[in-house]
Amino acid sequence: MYALGIDLGTTFTAAATWRDGRAEIVPLGSRSAAIPSVVLLREDETFLTGEAANRRGLTEPHRVAREFKRRMGDTTPILLGGVPQSAEALTAQLLRSVVDQVVSREGGPPSAICVSHPANWGPYKADLMRQSVRMADPPGTVTYTTEPEAAAVSYAQQQRIEPGAIVAVYDLGGGTFDAAVLRKTGTGFEFLGQPEGIERLGGIDFDAAVFSHVRNALGGKLAELDEDDPAAVAAVARLREECVQAKEALSADTDTTIPVLLPNIVTEVRLTRTELEAMVRPVLYGSVEALKRALRSAGCTPEELHSVLLVGGSSRMPIVAQLVSSEFGRPVAVDAHPKHAVALGAAWLAGGASDEPADTVLATAAVAPAPVSAADVEEVAPVSPALPRATVTGVASVPGSSSGETTGPIGIPEAPASPDGAPAGVRPARRRMLVGAGLVLAAVLVASGVAYAQYGRDSDDEAAGGPTPAVNTSPAATPSPVPPADEQCTDEIKSNRRWACLTSAVISGGKLTLKYDAEYAGSKPDVNKGYHVHFYGSDGRNPPDHVMGSHVPKSQRGTYYYDDREPSVLSTDDHRFTSAIGNAKKVCVRIAIAGHGLVPDNNSTYRTGNCWPITRR
Repeated sequence: MYALGIDLGTTFTAAATWRDGRAEIVPLGSRSAAIPSVVLLREDETFLTGEAANRRGLTEPHRVAREFKRRMGDTTPILLGGVPQSAEALTAQLLRSVVDQVVSREGGPPSAICVSHPANWGPYKADLMRQSVRMADPPGTVTYTTEPEAAAVSYAQQQRIEPGAIVAVYDLGGGTFDAAVLRKTGTGFEFLGQPEGIERLGGIDFDAAVFSHVRNALGGKLAELDEDDPAAVAAVARLREECVQAKEALSADTDTTIPVLLPNIVTEVRLTRTELEAMVRPVLYGSVEALKRALRSAGCTPEELHSVLLVGGSSRMPIVAQLVSSEFGRPVAVDAHPKHAVALGAAWLAGGASDEPADTVLATAAVAPAPVSAADVEEVAPVSPALPRATVTGVASVPGSSSGETTGPIGIPEAPASPDGAPAGVRPARRRMLVGAGLVLAAVLVASGVAYAQYGRDSDDEAAGGPTPAVNTSPAATPSPVPPADEQCTDEIKSNRRWACLTSAVISGGKLTLKYDAEYAGSKPDVNKGYHVHFYGSDGRNPPDHVMGSHVPKSQRGTYYYDDREPSVLSTDDHRFTSAIGNAKKVCVRIAIAGHGLVPDNNSTYRTGNCWPITRR
């Protein structure tokens, strides 16, 4: 079995597979591993993608779509041969073709797929990406990650990064720019602050600048061409391709010539690296400022950075490394194949492999993209027992909901966990959060040794420990019984940087409402991009807490749901209620990181929360 990582870029698409602890790029094209992100609709209503679509698009430009990733969320249709298409539908066609090609090459479907997207996408665009994936209907479990995070994961496979080290990612691709700051933890990477980005900045803008340079050099020759002449249209399309190749050539050479083969003129236009850098330098300053904003948001200085990772094909331009190095004074790491870094990282995340040769685990903070909603339902890729799962965001959006669930068998022996390597920070005041959600755990939980049960409490906030005792109003009233150990919010739990403690669990009016106190070490809870809570049904002892996250193989994973809302309510008729809480006597809470791996506590276990008896009214 293998796992698949896919980077659906604005101009190029790449894929990589993970198998047996190794990730390698998949050659999608005949001339290069990455293929153009191009879709063409033929007259017979079938689609071409990649290199074939790019070639045919030179002669049938009215049937081809390029750079449609930038059109995500744009309600104006893209016309291919007069047929309206959305950017989401075209993305689905491209994704389906990539998956089909890999399946054919590998002889079978992947066990898991991880798809990347820009870190600065908001919930709306992230949801559209999920819709594209659903339309493509790929086999296996699909998860999501942000492009900067995937790049950091790939970088960590090539160079050992100690826990606590901070890496900045400068991702300049074909159509978008992302800047993010991540810290290496004992379980992978976590975002510091908020990612920054520029929605429309990338290689295609530099291509347009080169084409404008050629246009000016030709005087008015381009304007003289007949736009309805197929030969002229094809010639201009070839000229644009020559401009792209010239730009890429200047990453290694100091000057180049652009052949011009138009119906009304045949000549060459010379372009030097100095001229190209003069064109792009002003907008590159904007990208540097975006990275500075990301650093300020993360609360760190350039001196604290381990390195700045340059990702994306446009980052190969020498001026990029020069500007970043001079502005931040830190080592700059440029991948040998920057177009492949995100796909390779996504493959590692899909496979759930460790980013270290030792026994550390990978459970990174995402984002992707930005969340669709806090209720994204997620299935996470299987991983090896010693190597917990890495970053993902939800698989499917549930409108109007903000909790999610992940399922798997329960009750395996507890496995050792890796410590959270994040350095200590200032603890803000506790946040009181009301979370209503409901799920039901299968009846097997009820039969698996219920040691404690309580029904029909009169108060949400009474201490647990059996039936509600009678109140003695005399001066010598009997003290309330001490709650069982699993229900106590102990000082040991609160000594963790991040913790959560339930204070009430009530099913009433067809809804489960959970109240709890939570500490997130200054960060805002977010099921997709940050820390959040996992809830699961229990008897106080079983199932064990260490199976309640994506850091364990799917075959061994327990049933839980996750949430970050304040407040949140879920109907008991919801399928998530019927699959994770059900007839369980108690509900337990634990802290998880984006990607839904549990966060280890100070003792390298997962005791970051307590349990609470459920009152049913």
